[in-house]
Amino acid sequence: MEETKNRFMSVVYQLYSIKDGKSELEEQTGDERPFEFITGFSVALDAFEAKVKGLEKGSDFDFQLTPAEAFGEYIAEGVHKVGREVFTVNGHFDHENIFEGAVITLMDNEDHQFMAKVAKIEEDGVTVDTNHPLAGKTLNFKGRVIENREATEEEIQHLIKHMTGGCSGGCSGCGDHHDGCGCGDHDCGCGDHDHHHHHDGGCGCGHCH
Repeated sequence: MEETKNRFMSVVYQLYSIKDGKSELEEQTGDERPFEFITGFSVALDAFEAKVKGLEKGSDFDFQLTPAEAFGEYIAEGVHKVGREVFTVNGHFDHENIFEGAVITLMDNEDHQFMAKVAKIEEDGVTVDTNHPLAGKTLNFKGRVIENREATEEEIQHLIKHMTGGCSGGCSGCGDHHDGCGCGDHDCGCGDHDHHHHHDGGCGCGHCH
């Protein structure tokens, strides 16, 4: 297949994580809601894109990505404890959105957004894990290419507009839902609850949900 930088791709897949010899289904897409992306914009994991962009429409695929090719190794230093005041709204702790197991969006001191999972809530602070949920795991993608064609200028411009929207546009694209497990950024669902809390130092100075 002729290779061009910007190809519109639509794929369906099942994603399995493999760790310690055990395989676990993490995510799957279907024909009614395939994962769609344009190559060359880092919407998908580079290694995922490299594996599928040369496949013809209708082709099946089954491949593995190492942690280094996917979301990296699990880093213990990615776990931080921050003050409860970071998650206070109008003087009250945000119990509705901040609970153990919740995936939230934090913002560092340079206004860079990143995802974190609430690991523990205690009286003296909240422990958050900034590692990707699939960090340290080998990924196995099994699926089929539904579409692979040159992207139109309109599609490219629409993607660029979406990618540059930022959190001011309702947090569109700031999330990291397994990213098509790494295959793309999805909305974090900030919606009408788009707000930030700031504090000095630490791993994050705000959250939006």
